[in-house]
Amino acid sequence: MTSTGTDPREQTETVVRMANGRLAPRTFADRAEAEAWARPEEGDEVLERNFVCSCDA
Repeated sequence: MTSTGTDPREQTETVVRMANGRLAPRTFADRAEAEAWARPEEGDEVLERNFVCSCDA
């Protein structure tokens, strides 16, 4: 049996963890958009999270 779907273990979302430890209250189309929005000089971090385990990659 073959599957035509994408392996959910390989699907990620790009998020920004703000300096206060919370995730930004918005979504990003890709890493470049998140990096443009983030303020690393204030402690923000751009992360990629796995959909299956919601862990940082």
